[in-house]
Amino acid sequence: MSELSPAALLSNLKTRRVVNRGFAVLGILAIAIATLILLVLLSQMLIRGLPRFSGDFFLSFPSRFPEKAGILSAWVGTILVMLVTVTAAVPLGIASGIYLEEYAPKNWLSDFIEVNVTNLAGVPSIIYGLLALGLFVYNLGMGDSILTAGLTLALLILPIVVVTTREALRAVPTNIREAAYATGATKWQVTWDHVLRYSLSSIMTGVIIGLSRAIGETAPLITIGALTYIAFLPEPPLNPDFPFVPLTARFPFLNFQQLFAWLHAPFTVMPIQVFNWVSLPDKDFHINAAAAGSVLIGMTLTMNAFAIYLRHRFRKGIKW
Repeated sequence: MSELSPAALLSNLKTRRVVNRGFAVLGILAIAIATLILLVLLSQMLIRGLPRFSGDFFLSFPSRFPEKAGILSAWVGTILVMLVTVTAAVPLGIASGIYLEEYAPKNWLSDFIEVNVTNLAGVPSIIYGLLALGLFVYNLGMGDSILTAGLTLALLILPIVVVTTREALRAVPTNIREAAYATGATKWQVTWDHVLRYSLSSIMTGVIIGLSRAIGETAPLITIGALTYIAFLPEPPLNPDFPFVPLTARFPFLNFQQLFAWLHAPFTVMPIQVFNWVSLPDKDFHINAAAAGSVLIGMTLTMNAFAIYLRHRFRKGIKW
């Protein structure tokens, strides 16, 4: 193979620079167009639903009269379901990722589990709804409750959290582990005090993606029997009077049955409420749907902002 002349090398280098800049411009242009379209659609939805924004809209139950209909049961149900989802999916997903990456032996079984976990991240959400219907509703007898909904969405985002955790752990440089082992640290001390600390901000990115997907899901919740109309709230875990926490009648012990009664209550969520209003022929309900959709976007952004804040706090002060 003949060597290129300096002039040919210089020409080839200039051509590659032009191609790289062209791809960079195309990428920025594609992102700008997608962002602009998204902002236009969100702005239209917000402007259309703006007349419905009031205290009554947030503090009223759904009604057959569009001007009196509200989203109280929907946004409360969404918060409670997501609370169960976070509590179940995040610790279990992170722990599973740590075990598979740091402790599990590298053999055919771990490879089989890794392939299946990765594939589960792309399974349609309706499949998780059918799984939850058979497992939680029929076999375990949980019914169409907040607990069932939260566990269903936890199953949905669990593979995402596991895969993200493993990738974040792999990204930690090997010299950090070796330095910790050199000081006499155990396997658990290396994992907990060093590896997990450096990877936690990246893990939070996967948690954000998973929760953003879960809060907008409708199909699995409809499958397990979520209500489209509900005019009551779950029983509150705390009492309005002192000592506020529920106690048993005969002994001054905590009444766990009342404390966790809300887990077994029927529910609805914001996506189902939006779907219900959109499917009605009355155009006034479509305005309600636009307002509820804007609130759902606001809840998603608020949840993501809090997760991003936590990620920033975990990353702050860590030096590679």
